[in-house]
Amino acid sequence: MAIHESNRDHHVNIVSSLNDDTAFVTPHWQPPSMDAEALGFPNSIEADAREHLLARFPYFASRLQISTMADAIHAIEAVASTPAYQRHVLRDAPDIAHVQHGSLGVFFGYDFHLGDGPPQLIEINTNAGGGLINATFTKNARATRSNEIEDLFVNMFHHEWACHGGDGPLRSMAIVDVTPTAQYLYPEFILFRRLMARHGVRVDIVDPGQLELRADGLWTSDMRVQMVYNRLTDFYLEDPGNAPLREAHVRGQIALTPHPRAHATFANKKAMTVLSDTSLLTSWGIAESTRRLLSTTIPRTVLVTRDTAEELWAHRRLYFFKPALGYGSKGTYRGDKLTRRVWEDILNGDYVAQLFARPGSRKILVDGVPQELKVDVRNYVYNRQVQLIAARMFQGQTTNFRTPGGGFTPVLGVDDAAASFLELSTSHSARQPVSARDFFNHGSAFPFS
Repeated sequence: MAIHESNRDHHVNIVSSLNDDTAFVTPHWQPPSMDAEALGFPNSIEADAREHLLARFPYFASRLQISTMADAIHAIEAVASTPAYQRHVLRDAPDIAHVQHGSLGVFFGYDFHLGDGPPQLIEINTNAGGGLINATFTKNARATRSNEIEDLFVNMFHHEWACHGGDGPLRSMAIVDVTPTAQYLYPEFILFRRLMARHGVRVDIVDPGQLELRADGLWTSDMRVQMVYNRLTDFYLEDPGNAPLREAHVRGQIALTPHPRAHATFANKKAMTVLSDTSLLTSWGIAESTRRLLSTTIPRTVLVTRDTAEELWAHRRLYFFKPALGYGSKGTYRGDKLTRRVWEDILNGDYVAQLFARPGSRKILVDGVPQELKVDVRNYVYNRQVQLIAARMFQGQTTNFRTPGGGFTPVLGVDDAAASFLELSTSHSARQPVSARDFFNHGSAFPFS
């Protein structure tokens, strides 16, 4: 059933009503289990230490919200491919960000808030974790009916190898992070090793200190590495312990993905100041339709400098302050929480200020008690295409995995027909709420995959 454009905002409100219903799930929804075997984790993984990794309720989004996010992502990557943008964002980047051997970068994460109005892009990550965990979760929760997402991920790595110009098929990969077993998402590394092994690729999970640069390339103890799936947060490989990895990348002896150039182009928070600067985009000849889309989906973001300090402090309650090279919400501050001491630290640092965009919300039950959690929505993207959408539910100033009832959860899209059915049914019988089964039988709630 088609819906006239003028009614679309109302159907977004219908979706909001679903997220406000603490009992609303799909008929086939299976709450996640942190049982290691059910998730495919090895028995050595302590599930109790990750009890807030997976949420027990799905999050709903409208088809319009999902398509708007995809359109914005495609527009951003189109702008980022222009010579003017590249020159601008790379002019002050370190030398290693200018190294390019062809690979695009896996697992870009575009994080949106679905509050009032159009989706708002909060940040872009170029080493977004959780993709395979969410793919496994959605499959176990019966939110998807196939292994399509896993196949997309496998093909993505093979495409990266081809873009790098690798000789022969991809047969060896190292997942690199500092003390991998201590990482909160270490179970995902295990899942990747198992997945790639099923497709003929050996994967070693290593600390950068376990890598050795030899004359013929980069090695783990007994494997010559063709590709490195880079999970480090030393985005420009500046730590001395990353020297072998850095040199192998500079020489082109490995396909490093994601790589420093991707971070400088997309994930440095200063990129958001460029993408939200309509005047600058106009001067580059960016199409008016693209500029309009970006202006409605990216909150205004500006550099924090001594010159802008007085104005930003006066209007600080309107902003969120983020370090340009930050990650994982570290060092971020809501303007209404700032003290003079912290403000001075921000001025002495390298920060941007982004207009505050209210996150979405989901009401759930925790031990039978209603709770309202904040939600941000992550689009996992490769080569301009959205592969998977997942939500993170949390309480507090920023996303975290410490909230009872919170964590990763699938995003279930509600199409126009389903929204119309719910609107019609509730308007005829306000005292008889529509059952989830009726809703999904008459309309279409689709898992994003």
